[in-house]
Amino acid sequence: MLDNIKLSICIATYNRADFIQETLDSILLQNMSEIEIVIVDGGSTDGTEELVKMYEENYLNLRYIKLPIKGGFDEDLSCAVSYAKGDYCWLFSDDDIIKPGAINYILSKLALDYDVVIVNSEIKNQNLTKVLKSRCINLSKNQVFNSQSFEKFFITTASHSSFLGCVVIKRSIWDVRDKNKYFGTMFVHVGVLFQSNFNGDLLVIAEPLVSIRYGMALWTVRSFEITLLIWPKLIFGFNTFSNDAKKLVCSVNPWESIPRLLFYRARGSYSKEQYSKFLVDRLGFIKRALAYLISITPGRVLNAIFYSYFYVFQTLHPNSRLILIDLEKSIYYSEFKFIKKLICKRK
Repeated sequence: MLDNIKLSICIATYNRADFIQETLDSILLQNMSEIEIVIVDGGSTDGTEELVKMYEENYLNLRYIKLPIKGGFDEDLSCAVSYAKGDYCWLFSDDDIIKPGAINYILSKLALDYDVVIVNSEIKNQNLTKVLKSRCINLSKNQVFNSQSFEKFFITTASHSSFLGCVVIKRSIWDVRDKNKYFGTMFVHVGVLFQSNFNGDLLVIAEPLVSIRYGMALWTVRSFEITLLIWPKLIFGFNTFSNDAKKLVCSVNPWESIPRLLFYRARGSYSKEQYSKFLVDRLGFIKRALAYLISITPGRVLNAIFYSYFYVFQTLHPNSRLILIDLEKSIYYSEFKFIKKLICKRK
C-alpha cells in the first residue's frame, strides 16, 4: 500500500462488469504516484468481483471491498470514503471515464488547498462514441468561490452535482458532515456538499475532464420518483440558500406539471403505478384527474409526438439529444421507429 496518498478515487459499484473495466483503465493509465482507488461492491453477482480482483492483484494502489449485501448506493459510497486514506476523495462512478491528463491536472489544483473541486464533464452516448453535450457547466474558464459566494456556487454547480463524478472533496470535511440524513436519496454527495458553508475556497474547473456515459444510472427505473420527488425535496431542504436560488436549480413541485407528466409517460416512467403511489394524495381534484388520465394515455402515441417534436426542433433545445435518447430507451419507442425514418427523408 502506498504512503502519502493525496487523492482517493472512491467508487461504489454493483453489477457493472460490462463497464467498470473501461473506468479503471481510464484511471490506471494515468499518473498514479499519489493516487489510490477504493472500490466498494454492494454484492455484485455478474462477474464484477472477478474482474476487479484481477486489477487488485496487479495494482497495489487499488483496494476492493466486497460487501455481503447491497446497503444502497449512498451507504456504499460513504463506506468507500471510510476506507480512503487520501487527503481528498474524488467521488466517482463505476461506468464513466476520466480523460487523459485529468488526474495530473486535478493534483495541481489540490496543491492549492481548495476545500472542494467541482470537475466539469461532457456527456456521451452509452458506447462513448458520440458527444451529446460538450459541457455540463457552461463556463469558459475556471472559477473560484468562497464563503461569501456560496449561494452562487450552489446555483452554478447543483444541477451538475447530481452526476457523481464531479465532486472532489477534502476527506476531513466529508468525515465531519452529516451523511445519514441523505441515505436513500441517491444523492448523499450532494447533501454533504451543500448542507452548510465552507471555510476555504471552492474551485469549479471549466474544462470537461470526465466523460459521462448517459442513460446508465442504476436508478433509471425509479426516474419518476427520484427526479420529480426526491431531488426537489433535497434541493429545497437546504436551509443555507434562498428560495430564489433553489428555484434556479429545480422547480418546487415538478410533479404538478402536466407537460412533465406527459413526457414521463412518453418515456415509460409514469403509469397508474406511479400515480397511485406518489400523486393521488398530493394533487387537488382537477390536477389529480388530469394526472390519472395521463397515466392511462397510450404511451406509444405520446412517445411518437414528443420524439417527432424534439427531433425536428432539436436545434432549439440545448438538451434535445439527451431527451431523444430518453425517448429511444422507452418501451414505447420501437413501434414508432418509422416516424424517425419519415422525418429523416423530409429533412
